[in-house]
Amino acid sequence: METQKLKGIIFVLFGAVSYGILATIVKYANTTGSHTSVLTFFQFFVGVIFLLCIYFFSKKDALPKPKSKAKLMLWGVALALTSTLYYLAIQFIPVSVGIVLLMQSIWLSLILEIFINRQFPSLIKCIGGVLAIAGTFIATELFSSELNLDWRGLVLGFGSGISYTLTIYASSTVEKQYQNFVRSLYFVMGGLAFICLFWNIQIIENMSWEAAGWGTILAIFGTVLPPLLFTAGIPKTGIGVGSILSSVEIPVSILSASLILSEQISWMQWFGVFIILISVVIVNLQSFKMNNDNVAK
Repeated sequence: METQKLKGIIFVLFGAVSYGILATIVKYANTTGSHTSVLTFFQFFVGVIFLLCIYFFSKKDALPKPKSKAKLMLWGVALALTSTLYYLAIQFIPVSVGIVLLMQSIWLSLILEIFINRQFPSLIKCIGGVLAIAGTFIATELFSSELNLDWRGLVLGFGSGISYTLTIYASSTVEKQYQNFVRSLYFVMGGLAFICLFWNIQIIENMSWEAAGWGTILAIFGTVLPPLLFTAGIPKTGIGVGSILSSVEIPVSILSASLILSEQISWMQWFGVFIILISVVIVNLQSFKMNNDNVAK
Protein backbone atom coordinates (compact mmCIF):
# COMPACT_ATOMS: atom_id res chain seq x y z
CA MET A 1 0.00 0.00 0.00
CA GLU A 2 1.40 3.40 -0.96
CA THR A 3 2.47 5.69 1.88
CA GLN A 4 0.05 8.53 1.04
CA LYS A 5 -2.99 6.23 1.01
CA LEU A 6 -1.90 4.66 4.31
CA LYS A 7 -1.61 8.15 5.83
CA GLY A 8 -5.08 8.95 4.51
CA ILE A 9 -6.54 5.81 6.10
CA ILE A 10 -4.93 6.65 9.45
CA PHE A 11 -6.21 10.26 9.33
CA VAL A 12 -9.80 9.19 8.53
CA LEU A 13 -9.78 6.45 11.20
CA PHE A 14 -8.55 8.88 13.87
CA GLY A 15 -11.20 11.39 12.78
CA ALA A 16 -13.90 8.72 13.13
CA VAL A 17 -12.58 7.68 16.55
CA SER A 18 -12.71 11.34 17.66
CA TYR A 19 -16.36 11.59 16.66
CA GLY A 20 -17.09 8.20 18.20
CA ILE A 21 -16.13 9.15 21.75
CA LEU A 22 -18.17 12.39 21.88
CA ALA A 23 -21.41 10.90 23.20
CA THR A 24 -19.60 9.03 25.97
CA ILE A 25 -17.80 12.23 27.02
CA VAL A 26 -21.11 14.14 27.10
CA LYS A 27 -22.97 11.48 29.07
CA TYR A 28 -20.11 11.11 31.55
CA ALA A 29 -19.87 14.91 31.93
CA ASN A 30 -23.64 15.02 32.57
CA THR A 31 -23.21 12.57 35.46
CA THR A 32 -20.67 14.93 37.05
CA GLY A 33 -23.18 17.79 36.94
CA SER A 34 -22.12 19.49 33.72
CA HIS A 35 -25.17 20.75 31.83
CA THR A 36 -25.57 20.07 28.11
CA SER A 37 -26.09 23.78 27.40
CA VAL A 38 -22.59 24.68 28.64
CA LEU A 39 -21.02 21.64 26.96
CA THR A 40 -22.42 22.49 23.52
CA PHE A 41 -21.66 26.20 23.95
CA PHE A 42 -17.98 25.59 24.66
CA GLN A 43 -17.75 22.94 21.96
CA PHE A 44 -18.73 25.53 19.36
CA PHE A 45 -17.12 28.56 21.05
CA VAL A 46 -13.66 26.95 21.28
CA GLY A 47 -14.15 25.63 17.75
CA VAL A 48 -14.75 29.17 16.45
CA ILE A 49 -11.66 30.49 18.28
CA PHE A 50 -9.47 27.72 16.83
CA LEU A 51 -10.78 28.19 13.28
CA LEU A 52 -10.37 31.97 13.57
CA CYS A 53 -6.69 31.43 14.40
CA ILE A 54 -6.27 29.28 11.30
CA TYR A 55 -8.21 31.87 9.29
CA PHE A 56 -6.00 34.79 10.29
CA PHE A 57 -2.67 32.97 9.96
CA SER A 58 -3.36 31.10 6.73
CA LYS A 59 -3.21 32.22 3.14
CA LYS A 60 -6.75 32.72 1.90
CA ASP A 61 -7.40 32.17 -1.80
CA ALA A 62 -10.68 34.07 -1.76
CA LEU A 63 -12.85 35.57 0.96
CA PRO A 64 -16.55 34.67 0.99
CA LYS A 65 -18.97 37.37 -0.10
CA PRO A 66 -21.60 38.48 2.45
CA LYS A 67 -24.26 36.34 0.77
CA SER A 68 -21.98 33.27 0.90
CA LYS A 69 -21.13 33.92 4.56
CA ALA A 70 -24.83 34.11 5.43
CA LYS A 71 -25.54 30.92 3.50
CA LEU A 72 -22.75 29.00 5.25
CA MET A 73 -23.83 30.26 8.67
CA LEU A 74 -27.43 29.30 7.99
CA TRP A 75 -26.38 25.75 7.13
CA GLY A 76 -24.35 25.77 10.34
CA VAL A 77 -27.68 25.50 12.16
CA ALA A 78 -27.90 21.87 10.95
CA LEU A 79 -24.48 21.21 12.49
CA ALA A 80 -25.57 22.66 15.84
CA LEU A 81 -28.89 20.82 15.72
CA THR A 82 -27.09 17.53 15.20
CA SER A 83 -25.01 17.96 18.37
CA THR A 84 -27.91 19.38 20.41
CA LEU A 85 -30.45 16.68 19.50
CA TYR A 86 -27.88 13.89 19.81
CA TYR A 87 -26.68 15.02 23.24
CA LEU A 88 -30.26 15.43 24.45
CA ALA A 89 -31.23 12.01 23.09
CA ILE A 90 -28.58 10.12 25.07
CA GLN A 91 -30.03 11.53 28.29
CA PHE A 92 -33.05 9.28 27.67
CA ILE A 93 -31.56 6.32 25.78
CA PRO A 94 -28.23 4.43 25.83
CA VAL A 95 -25.36 5.78 23.73
CA SER A 96 -25.40 2.52 21.76
CA VAL A 97 -28.95 3.28 20.60
CA GLY A 98 -28.27 7.01 20.09
CA ILE A 99 -25.39 6.44 17.67
CA VAL A 100 -27.48 4.00 15.62
CA LEU A 101 -30.27 6.59 15.33
CA LEU A 102 -27.75 9.27 14.37
CA MET A 103 -26.48 7.05 11.54
CA GLN A 104 -29.92 6.91 9.93
CA SER A 105 -28.26 9.46 7.67
CA ILE A 106 -27.15 6.40 5.64
CA TRP A 107 -30.62 5.97 4.13
CA LEU A 108 -31.95 9.49 4.78
CA SER A 109 -29.24 10.81 2.45
CA LEU A 110 -30.71 8.60 -0.30
CA ILE A 111 -34.12 10.21 0.26
CA LEU A 112 -32.50 13.66 0.07
CA GLU A 113 -30.75 12.59 -3.13
CA ILE A 114 -34.13 11.86 -4.75
CA PHE A 115 -35.43 15.38 -4.03
CA ILE A 116 -32.19 17.17 -5.00
CA ASN A 117 -31.13 15.19 -8.08
CA ARG A 118 -34.69 14.42 -9.22
CA GLN A 119 -33.73 10.81 -9.83
CA PHE A 120 -34.03 7.52 -7.99
CA PRO A 121 -30.83 6.11 -6.43
CA SER A 122 -29.24 3.02 -7.99
CA LEU A 123 -30.50 -0.44 -7.00
CA ILE A 124 -27.34 -1.17 -5.00
CA LYS A 125 -27.82 2.02 -2.95
CA CYS A 126 -31.46 1.12 -2.29
CA ILE A 127 -30.39 -2.32 -1.05
CA GLY A 128 -27.87 -0.61 1.24
CA GLY A 129 -30.60 1.72 2.55
CA VAL A 130 -32.97 -1.18 3.30
CA LEU A 131 -30.16 -3.03 5.10
CA ALA A 132 -29.47 0.09 7.19
CA ILE A 133 -33.11 0.21 8.29
CA ALA A 134 -33.15 -3.52 9.05
CA GLY A 135 -29.91 -3.20 11.02
CA THR A 136 -31.41 -0.33 12.99
CA PHE A 137 -34.40 -2.40 14.12
CA ILE A 138 -32.05 -5.17 15.22
CA ALA A 139 -29.44 -2.90 16.85
CA THR A 140 -32.01 -0.92 18.85
CA GLU A 141 -34.03 -4.06 19.68
CA LEU A 142 -37.23 -2.08 19.18
CA PHE A 143 -39.38 -5.21 19.30
CA SER A 144 -37.77 -6.59 22.45
CA SER A 145 -40.08 -6.72 25.45
CA GLU A 146 -37.05 -6.57 27.76
CA LEU A 147 -35.77 -3.24 26.42
CA ASN A 148 -37.87 -0.25 27.43
CA LEU A 149 -36.68 2.75 25.38
CA ASP A 150 -37.91 6.26 26.21
CA TRP A 151 -39.83 7.65 23.22
CA ARG A 152 -38.29 11.10 23.82
CA GLY A 153 -34.81 9.69 23.22
CA LEU A 154 -35.98 7.90 20.07
CA VAL A 155 -37.54 11.06 18.63
CA LEU A 156 -34.53 13.24 19.50
CA GLY A 157 -32.13 10.59 18.19
CA PHE A 158 -33.95 10.28 14.88
CA GLY A 159 -34.05 14.08 14.68
CA SER A 160 -30.27 14.14 15.04
CA GLY A 161 -30.08 11.68 12.13
CA ILE A 162 -32.12 14.09 9.96
CA SER A 163 -29.99 17.10 10.86
CA TYR A 164 -26.81 15.03 10.37
CA THR A 165 -27.99 14.22 6.84
CA LEU A 166 -28.38 17.95 6.14
CA THR A 167 -24.95 18.63 7.67
CA ILE A 168 -23.30 16.05 5.40
CA TYR A 169 -25.06 17.57 2.39
CA ALA A 170 -23.95 21.08 3.32
CA SER A 171 -20.36 20.00 3.98
CA SER A 172 -20.07 18.38 0.56
CA THR A 173 -21.99 20.87 -1.61
CA VAL A 174 -22.50 24.36 -0.12
CA GLU A 175 -20.10 27.08 -1.36
CA LYS A 176 -17.44 24.55 -2.37
CA GLN A 177 -15.43 27.25 -4.18
CA TYR A 178 -13.97 28.38 -0.84
CA GLN A 179 -11.28 26.65 1.23
CA ASN A 180 -12.44 24.01 3.70
CA PHE A 181 -11.23 25.83 6.83
CA VAL A 182 -12.99 29.02 5.68
CA ARG A 183 -16.25 27.13 5.10
CA SER A 184 -15.87 25.33 8.44
CA LEU A 185 -15.39 28.65 10.24
CA TYR A 186 -18.72 30.04 9.03
CA PHE A 187 -20.50 26.71 9.58
CA VAL A 188 -19.35 26.66 13.22
CA MET A 189 -20.09 30.38 13.68
CA GLY A 190 -23.64 29.77 12.50
CA GLY A 191 -23.84 26.78 14.84
CA LEU A 192 -22.60 28.87 17.78
CA ALA A 193 -25.24 31.53 17.09
CA PHE A 194 -27.95 28.85 17.10
CA ILE A 195 -26.62 27.31 20.35
CA CYS A 196 -26.76 30.73 22.04
CA LEU A 197 -30.35 31.29 20.87
CA PHE A 198 -31.49 27.75 21.72
CA TRP A 199 -30.04 27.52 25.25
CA ASN A 200 -29.88 31.31 25.96
CA ILE A 201 -29.95 32.04 29.72
CA GLN A 202 -29.36 28.37 30.63
CA ILE A 203 -25.74 28.68 29.47
CA ILE A 204 -25.09 31.36 32.11
CA GLU A 205 -27.17 29.66 34.82
CA ASN A 206 -25.31 26.35 34.44
CA MET A 207 -21.84 27.78 33.83
CA SER A 208 -18.98 26.12 35.73
CA TRP A 209 -15.26 25.59 35.25
CA GLU A 210 -15.78 21.83 35.12
CA ALA A 211 -18.39 22.11 32.37
CA ALA A 212 -16.15 24.54 30.47
CA GLY A 213 -13.33 21.98 30.67
CA TRP A 214 -15.49 19.16 29.34
CA GLY A 215 -16.83 21.48 26.63
CA THR A 216 -13.27 22.28 25.55
CA ILE A 217 -12.49 18.57 25.28
CA LEU A 218 -15.62 18.16 23.15
CA ALA A 219 -14.43 21.02 20.94
CA ILE A 220 -11.06 19.31 20.39
CA PHE A 221 -12.55 15.92 19.51
CA GLY A 222 -15.73 17.16 17.83
CA THR A 223 -15.02 20.51 16.16
CA VAL A 224 -11.25 20.82 15.73
CA LEU A 225 -9.65 17.42 15.02
CA PRO A 226 -12.21 15.56 12.82
CA PRO A 227 -12.58 18.24 10.10
CA LEU A 228 -8.79 18.60 9.88
CA LEU A 229 -8.24 14.84 9.78
CA PHE A 230 -11.02 14.20 7.26
CA THR A 231 -9.89 17.09 5.04
CA ALA A 232 -6.34 15.69 5.06
CA GLY A 233 -7.33 12.03 4.75
CA ILE A 234 -10.32 11.69 2.40
CA PRO A 235 -8.54 13.20 -0.67
CA LYS A 236 -5.91 10.45 -0.23
CA THR A 237 -8.39 7.58 0.27
CA GLY A 238 -11.23 8.71 -1.99
CA ILE A 239 -14.81 9.51 -0.93
CA GLY A 240 -16.03 5.89 -1.06
CA VAL A 241 -13.23 4.47 1.09
CA GLY A 242 -13.35 7.52 3.37
CA SER A 243 -17.07 7.06 4.03
CA ILE A 244 -16.59 3.37 4.78
CA LEU A 245 -13.68 4.07 7.15
CA SER A 246 -15.56 6.87 8.93
CA SER A 247 -18.32 4.39 9.86
CA VAL A 248 -15.85 3.09 12.49
CA GLU A 249 -17.46 5.86 14.55
CA ILE A 250 -20.36 3.49 15.32
CA PRO A 251 -18.49 0.60 17.02
CA VAL A 252 -16.10 3.08 18.70
CA SER A 253 -19.06 4.93 20.23
CA ILE A 254 -20.64 1.69 21.46
CA LEU A 255 -17.36 0.30 22.82
CA SER A 256 -16.51 3.51 24.69
CA ALA A 257 -20.01 3.59 26.23
CA SER A 258 -19.61 -0.04 27.29
CA LEU A 259 -16.16 0.46 28.81
CA ILE A 260 -16.62 3.89 30.44
CA LEU A 261 -20.36 4.08 31.14
CA SER A 262 -20.81 0.32 31.71
CA GLU A 263 -23.66 0.11 29.19
CA GLN A 264 -24.73 -3.45 28.49
CA ILE A 265 -24.50 -4.36 24.80
CA SER A 266 -26.18 -7.58 23.63
CA TRP A 267 -24.93 -9.80 20.81
CA MET A 268 -28.13 -8.95 18.92
CA GLN A 269 -27.21 -5.26 19.04
CA TRP A 270 -23.71 -6.01 17.73
CA PHE A 271 -25.28 -8.03 14.92
CA GLY A 272 -27.46 -5.04 14.01
CA VAL A 273 -24.42 -2.77 14.02
CA PHE A 274 -22.62 -5.23 11.73
CA ILE A 275 -25.52 -5.06 9.25
CA ILE A 276 -25.42 -1.25 9.36
CA LEU A 277 -21.68 -1.29 8.63
CA ILE A 278 -22.32 -3.62 5.67
CA SER A 279 -24.96 -1.16 4.42
CA VAL A 280 -22.37 1.66 4.56
CA VAL A 281 -20.05 -0.40 2.34
CA ILE A 282 -22.86 -1.17 -0.12
CA VAL A 283 -24.06 2.45 -0.35
CA ASN A 284 -20.50 3.64 -1.04
CA LEU A 285 -19.58 0.73 -3.33
CA GLN A 286 -19.93 2.77 -6.51
CA SER A 287 -17.69 5.56 -5.21
CA PHE A 288 -15.21 2.93 -4.05
CA LYS A 289 -15.05 1.36 -7.53
CA MET A 290 -14.72 4.74 -9.23
CA ASN A 291 -11.81 5.62 -6.95
CA ASN A 292 -10.07 2.32 -7.75
CA ASP A 293 -10.59 2.88 -11.47
CA ASN A 294 -9.03 6.35 -11.22
CA VAL A 295 -6.04 4.93 -9.32
CA ALA A 296 -5.60 2.22 -11.98
CA LYS A 297 -5.49 4.85 -14.71
